[in-house]
Amino acid sequence: MSATPSRQSKPGRGPVIAVDGPAASGKGTIAAALAVHFGLPHMDTGLLYRSVALTLWRWGGDPGNPFEAVRACSEMGISPEDPELRSEAVSRIASAISAYPVVRAALLDRQREFAALPGGAVLDGRDIGTVIAPGADLKLFVTAAPEVRARRRLKELEGRGMNATLAEVLADIKARDARDVERSAAPLDQAGDAIVLDTSAMDREAAIAEAIRIAGEKLGRP
Repeated sequence: MSATPSRQSKPGRGPVIAVDGPAASGKGTIAAALAVHFGLPHMDTGLLYRSVALTLWRWGGDPGNPFEAVRACSEMGISPEDPELRSEAVSRIASAISAYPVVRAALLDRQREFAALPGGAVLDGRDIGTVIAPGADLKLFVTAAPEVRARRRLKELEGRGMNATLAEVLADIKARDARDVERSAAPLDQAGDAIVLDTSAMDREAAIAEAIRIAGEKLGRP
């Protein structure tokens, strides 16, 4: 794997790094590590959708109703540390409501404002390099085989004391992939100028190291 030629970020501002990829590919871990390494603020855009989902769930709202989902966008006041954000129930709701164009539109501005911070930023999600920050200085598309991602998710669930089988988690991963790719609003798609990082055969440390290497070469900041 080789990165494209080095390109410095525009004068007067820090670099913007877009990290996209499917569920459980490792993109969040990689984005957080890049932010620490380069001293940049980090936004996990998936947490925005989870916050909306958790708000809707606590309201007793209907995830199948786009109107109720978009109302939750303006009312959410969820702490990023709330443990329920990572629950499977909230994950399923977030995956469903993220397909609504009205929900994506409601959250668009705050994501773009974060990407426009003068000091630079790292954002991870499904549509960062294609919709939120198409002019990002570096676009990474982090992926892994579905079976690998399912094993990672199962380990995460078991670590939280939840019972599940590999077959169940794999089916859920494939269903989420289908929703992300097939939705009409900002589907999961690899930007044409993104660098693919396949983490299937990498452990956490190796994936982070490779992402930092690519970023350093691309941004001219070893």
